[in-house]
Amino acid sequence: MKNKSNNTKFDDDKWLQNLAITIFDEIAELTKDKQGVSRESYGKGETDAINYLSKLAVDFDLHVEIDNAANVFFSSKPIVNSNYILVGSHMDSVPLGGNFDGLAGVLAGFLTLLYLSKNKINLKLPLKVVALRGEESAWYGRNYIGSKSILGLITKEDLNSTHRKTGDKLSKAMQNCGVDLDKIKSSSLMIDKENIELFIELHIEQGPILVDRKWPAAIVTGIRGNNRHRNIICKGAAGHSGTIPRYLRKDAVFSGADLITRMDDHWNTIQQHGGDLVLTSGIFQTDSDHHAMSRIPGEIIFSFESRSQDIATLDALEALLKSECKTIERERGVKFELDDLIKSSPAELDESIIEKLLDAAESLGLERASLPSGAGHDAAVFANAGIKTGMIFIRNDKGSHNPDEAMDIKDFMVGLSILKKFIIDYK
Repeated sequence: MKNKSNNTKFDDDKWLQNLAITIFDEIAELTKDKQGVSRESYGKGETDAINYLSKLAVDFDLHVEIDNAANVFFSSKPIVNSNYILVGSHMDSVPLGGNFDGLAGVLAGFLTLLYLSKNKINLKLPLKVVALRGEESAWYGRNYIGSKSILGLITKEDLNSTHRKTGDKLSKAMQNCGVDLDKIKSSSLMIDKENIELFIELHIEQGPILVDRKWPAAIVTGIRGNNRHRNIICKGAAGHSGTIPRYLRKDAVFSGADLITRMDDHWNTIQQHGGDLVLTSGIFQTDSDHHAMSRIPGEIIFSFESRSQDIATLDALEALLKSECKTIERERGVKFELDDLIKSSPAELDESIIEKLLDAAESLGLERASLPSGAGHDAAVFANAGIKTGMIFIRNDKGSHNPDEAMDIKDFMVGLSILKKFIIDYK
């Protein structure tokens, strides 16, 4: 745990801070990999982390409940026939990832429950904290599995998605974790969403803006949606690298590179006209059993992702992708095969919640700092389901989805203070 020595009014409760350090460190040790941590969606690392936190909750006399999708909820006591504030995030990580992505948000809610109990603070609305499963798409190519399960939004395609290495279906992994697949398949709501007064997610920022602006925390104004193709295949014709001239080649790598370059040009044009957009091709590979220095590649497989706060921009990019594929097919004699598109809609966060979070930050002597989120979050699922939703970002150095995530405990305590202030003052 990175722990700078700067003293602020936000770390006056040393008990909470020390407990946070202990929990972060022990979960990191429990789920460590060759580098960083690996908490596989509906797998061992995620389960181990949830079990650790559940045992700790019992030790602190918190109420623990598990839903039919294996998400875990914590509260000071059972909440019956009452609206409540829901706070939480996810427990999984990407392979060889960082310790704070997701976990910081769950722990912030957990510590808030303990703070309220220790100080005998009664809320106008009770607080419930959720540790969500399966937010990361890195394992099965599908994201927000836990939060979508709660709201009855899991599809057959989700359940049939396969593990990045083993090829096993997500449904099998979920069943191994005690998930009631019949409930999932029936699209049953696992929670009465009318009882959720609002949802708040605290999360590390996964970009450099807070670091650049020297903000320890900020309030999120909206969340980008995304369109994803996990597997795009380009099929050409293999051949000897020295014998086939350019005009007779059907080179899959050059064709794929041509497509990515053209999409990059479209990205540049859209940005020049003020549009919000980011594009990524994070997987780009030939078959390791066949590739060679002296072989024209006959087939490649790659991923393609677009993100934007504007759904019209995402739809336009998808149309451009398909159009450029057709053009390159004619020009280079290859064939593109696109898998089913995986879509996550952009999310608008609740303006009244944003203002109340900014008020909470200001009352603590902080700037009224805000920014949109370029990454997707479970908060988007709740927001798009019509639940009032807000987010708090915590400064995090070294980016995210890597072992070098470097959230400072002092910054975490700032974010925790905003969250506590907001919850105590709400209504």
